[in-house]
Amino acid sequence: MTIRYGGPGVRIAGDGLVLREWERGDLAAMSELFDDPEVAYWTPLRAPFDLAAAEAYYDAAHTDNGRLHLAITTDGEKPLGEVMVNQKTSSLGYAVGPAHRGQGLAVRALALLTGYAHEVLELPRLILEIEPDNQASISVAKRTGYTLTDLPPTKLMDKGRDLVLLTWEHLAPTR
Repeated sequence: MTIRYGGPGVRIAGDGLVLREWERGDLAAMSELFDDPEVAYWTPLRAPFDLAAAEAYYDAAHTDNGRLHLAITTDGEKPLGEVMVNQKTSSLGYAVGPAHRGQGLAVRALALLTGYAHEVLELPRLILEIEPDNQASISVAKRTGYTLTDLPPTKLMDKGRDLVLLTWEHLAPTR
């Protein structure tokens, strides 16, 4: 994993991926990636995810809110999805655009961001919150080394839907 600081922001490269901060020129790509029924169903992202939603999301991602949103790319340019970490809650999330699924992008990107969060952000325990019937996301969590905790499920409502979220964790390696 290589990490670059300064310049245009955080850039993490490894395993055939380059994770980089979103740029204003990515708004149309964001809309294309996130305006998808699967993304709308499994994530808190707004639906429909049009250009106005992309601009609002971009603006929120570039505030000092303790979150780091990174575009998943293979070339440092074209976004294929996103991984994010909330430093206040040590929670991570990810979404891959429909045309780019099935390539292991989420697993590789989550692994890179997990390493970064442990090593650079010094977060000892990272979490994912996943619905029990989201098999694709559970597979990503397992393949990335996250394990299901015995914490009680988190129950909430989002977009008029009752959610039950199970907590998965990844602990920093001991030194």
